[in-house]
Amino acid sequence: MIADTLGHLAPVGLAELDATAALQTRRDRKYVLDVAECRELLAGLDPATRVLEIDGARTFAYESTYFDTPGLDAFHLAARRRRRRYKVRTRTYVDSGTCFVEVKTRAGRGVTVKERRAHDAGPAELGAADGFVDQRLTAAGVDAAPARALAPTLRSAYRRTTLLLPDGRLTLDTDLVWTVPAGTRHGVSGAGPSGTAVRLDGLVVVETKTGGPGPSSADRILWRSGHRPDRISKYATGLTLLHPGLPDAPWRRMIRHRLATEQIPEGHSRPDPALGTAVTPILPSAHLAARTH
Repeated sequence: MIADTLGHLAPVGLAELDATAALQTRRDRKYVLDVAECRELLAGLDPATRVLEIDGARTFAYESTYFDTPGLDAFHLAARRRRRRYKVRTRTYVDSGTCFVEVKTRAGRGVTVKERRAHDAGPAELGAADGFVDQRLTAAGVDAAPARALAPTLRSAYRRTTLLLPDGRLTLDTDLVWTVPAGTRHGVSGAGPSGTAVRLDGLVVVETKTGGPGPSSADRILWRSGHRPDRISKYATGLTLLHPGLPDAPWRRMIRHRLATEQIPEGHSRPDPALGTAVTPILPSAHLAARTH
C-alpha cells in the first residue's frame, strides 16, 4: 500500500536527508492508523514531499533492542510520566548491518533528545558503550542505574519508510513485531517466556518529527480528519502487551480503542517462521469487532 501510494514522489538520499532534517532534538507526535487512514494521509501530502531511497529501495528493515534494569526502572518512569525519563537501546539497520547505541531523554516542553554512537558489539549487549550511556544520562540530569546494570528487555522489528516534508520528517512503520529477548529475566507478574511475541496486523505507526513546537503539514492533515496524537511507545506499549501485569495507564486508552488482541484457541497459536516462535496478532479494534459480530 505504501509503495503504491508513494510511487510518484521524488527520492531523497540519506546524506541530504540527514543534512536537511536530522532532528536529533525534536518534537515527536505519533499516530496509529489503519491502512485506509494511512492512505488518506499520504494522498494529502504536499507534492514537494520526497521519500528516502537507497539503492532503489524505499522501505527498510529496522531492529531495536531495549535495555532496562531488572526492576524495569526506565519503563516505570514512563508509566508514571516522569519528566526525567529515558530509553536506552541499540538500533540495527538490517539492510546495511549498521548498528548504533542510542540514548533518548526528555528536555523541556516535551522535546525529545536522541544521542547515539556507532556500536560494534552485538545488538543485545552494550559492551564498551556503558561509559557513553552513563555520560549521556548524567548530562541530561537523569538519576539512573549505571549502564552495567541494564540488560535486554524487549526487541522490536519493523519496516520503515521515511518521508522528507517541506516542514519536517514523517516515518511510516509497518509489520511491527515485539518479542521478549532470549534470556530476559525480570520480576513481572504474568510475564511471557523468552520468544513470546505480538505483531501489529493491518496497522501503521506514523510519527511526525519537527524541530519546533508547531505541528507539521502532516499533523494538520491528520487533525482535519479527526485524528489526534496517540500515546504509543514502541518500548512501553510493547512491554505492556507482552506483560499484562505491568501498569499501562498512559497507553490504556490507545490499546483499548485502537488495538485488539485476536483470540487464538489454546493450542492453536500461530508460528512465525521468520521469528521461530508463536505470535499473537494485534488487529485494529474496529476490524476485529466487524469480524466477530
